Amino acid sequence: MLGKAHQALTIKRKPPLLTPAGLIKIRGDRCWRDLTCMDFHYETQPVPNPVAYYLHHSPWWFHRFETLSNHFIELLVPFFLFLGRRACIIHGVLQILFQAILIISGNLSFLNWLTMVPSLACFDDAALGFLFPSGPGSLKDQVLQMQSEIQGARPKPRFGSVVRRAANVSLGVLLAWLSVPVVLNLLSSRQVMNTHFNSLHIVNTYGAFGSITKERTEVILQGTASPNASAPDAVWEDYEFKCKPGDPSRRPCLISPYHYRLDWLMWFAAFQTYEHNDWILHLAGKLLASDAEALSLLAHNPFAGRPPPRWVRGEHYRYKFSRPGGRHAAEGKWWVRKRIGAYFPPLSLEELRPYFRDRGWPLPQPPLNVHQK
Repeated sequence: MLGKAHQALTIKRKPPLLTPAGLIKIRGDRCWRDLTCMDFHYETQPVPNPVAYYLHHSPWWFHRFETLSNHFIELLVPFFLFLGRRACIIHGVLQILFQAILIISGNLSFLNWLTMVPSLACFDDAALGFLFPSGPGSLKDQVLQMQSEIQGARPKPRFGSVVRRAANVSLGVLLAWLSVPVVLNLLSSRQVMNTHFNSLHIVNTYGAFGSITKERTEVILQGTASPNASAPDAVWEDYEFKCKPGDPSRRPCLISPYHYRLDWLMWFAAFQTYEHNDWILHLAGKLLASDAEALSLLAHNPFAGRPPPRWVRGEHYRYKFSRPGGRHAAEGKWWVRKRIGAYFPPLSLEELRPYFRDRGWPLPQPPLNVHQK
């Protein structure tokens, strides 16, 4: 729908292995080493929620404790898996609790929910037995009987079991061999993240948030019905996305585990340029034509029930959380924003025609019942 953005939006994310993620952090950004990253995280994460607003204003010592806890969970707790059953259960509990806290404190969506899934393997039947009734004939009782029967009988290995065991060993050797470059990358001082080392993508490396953005910038898309985009009396009206910051008075949303992918792409676009994100001009063309599918991705279309805008532009703003109890908060503002400059200049549908043609994009067409002079 939005050209190259559509391809970018369909990329699947994989649950992170926490040790590589922890290493990429302390190597990638000084704030993870001096314990100041949480001073910035809540305000600059992709789509903050209301809880993040208040956590951002926590005391400095609480932010240091959060960063230390992050290092403990990601760098030390994974090794609990090798320390026996009880330590493995503690690992599972801590990892699930860690992801739950992240979910509560931000809209990191399915990334954290998926990371919980591997931790469920830390709990054996005995650990989960309290979830099931234990009376005679119950599911728990039947499982115990099956286990006792299996332990008492040692059948002779069959051909099929031998083949299966050989296949399992072969697969283990293959994965160990393919993991060699992954481990070498993990130990390297120039560790890279989000990289695959073979064409089948069987074993990969992943790292989340190697560095923390220190300030939040946003791209605000605006349209005007004025014939002259440069006229002093031109009235520019804001488009609002469903969850990303826009109107400073709008309360941050709470959507996890749902994922507004266009809102996330706008977060990336804000600290790059439109030359690196040509899909945003594709979106601008859709807005100039009042394309219904593109507008369905937004929360507010200022030209609803009216002819499409003649011009659309992108404005670049710096956003900061307002201070609880301060002047802006008293005015009902969750955010304080300051204009940085133009992100892309005013564009008309006619001006975008060659841009679309060069990229093989069909030029959006305004509704047939709209005739602009």
